[in-house]
Amino acid sequence: PKTDIVFLKVHKSASSTVMNILFRFGETHNLTFAFPIGGGNQLFYPHHFLARFVQGFSPERPQQFNILCHHMRFLQPEVQKVVSSSAIYFSILRNPVQLMESSFAYYKGASAFSRAHSLEEFLSQPYHYYNPASGDSHYARNLMTFDFGFNPNAEVSVKRVQLMLKIIEASFDLLLISEYFDESMVLLKETLCWDLDSVVSFPLNIRDSTTKSPLSDTTVEKIKDWNRLDWEIYTHFNRTFWERIDRDIGRERMQREVKALRERQAELARTCLQGTGSVAPKDIKDSSLQPLQHGNARILGYNLKQGLDKETERMCRRLVTPELQYSSALYKKQFPQKPP
Repeated sequence: PKTDIVFLKVHKSASSTVMNILFRFGETHNLTFAFPIGGGNQLFYPHHFLARFVQGFSPERPQQFNILCHHMRFLQPEVQKVVSSSAIYFSILRNPVQLMESSFAYYKGASAFSRAHSLEEFLSQPYHYYNPASGDSHYARNLMTFDFGFNPNAEVSVKRVQLMLKIIEASFDLLLISEYFDESMVLLKETLCWDLDSVVSFPLNIRDSTTKSPLSDTTVEKIKDWNRLDWEIYTHFNRTFWERIDRDIGRERMQREVKALRERQAELARTCLQGTGSVAPKDIKDSSLQPLQHGNARILGYNLKQGLDKETERMCRRLVTPELQYSSALYKKQFPQKPP
């Protein structure tokens, strides 16, 4: 199994679920994480990543960490200072249309979105609301392009798009697609030589469907247009994703693998969860499993079954622990407080 991993956690793309998978694997195998200085959950995002943002990194005695997976704005030469040269780099992409709809709800407080009553209103005259110079403008346009380290406001020329795709292809071993999450996990498992249980997960940081709004065809086209760079990245890597499946796995075996993954997930849900799955924030009984609520989104969580034996309880708890709580627990484990 590969244990040196860089995951570029792209916002609002099922990346919290992927992060839980990496947290569990790292914890089980006693791996080190490249944590932000002082804990926290972002590596000084939205600045481009620098090695010195990592707790315990020092240029004099460069220490390598196994897993780098907290939010960052990608800058490969700096990333290379904190991980092994053989690390596997991967990320996950999401259709920019759904990504924009999700961002508008989640980052409602961002300067570009706060004055617009609806996504449609924002898109009808984006420059009325959007100021590229404001510090949180990246949430409102070409968010994936930004997270990969590029300029989200650059003009869209064939040459620029090709260069951008070339750079991403040269930097990353694998790009997953959140709309095909189960297929993505099978591909990840193959690439990392992990077993099935290592990539099983329950969806984390997901929104209650009541806060999601259907989009008209006109709105969809406007979103693609406004996020043209993201759209180019997504369509390109959605194509290469399926090419890779055909080349490395084949559709028939992929179907079998996905079926096995879903069956295992259902089995774990029966073992671990009260009820059938996720519940509204107000119905989460254990406050330590309460996910962060943000913007206009209602983020769902889980209740664990009562009376589980110790070992099962621990396994189940890991599967449903929200990102911030899990990150902070692992940080404390890796950097125990020295007694005064």
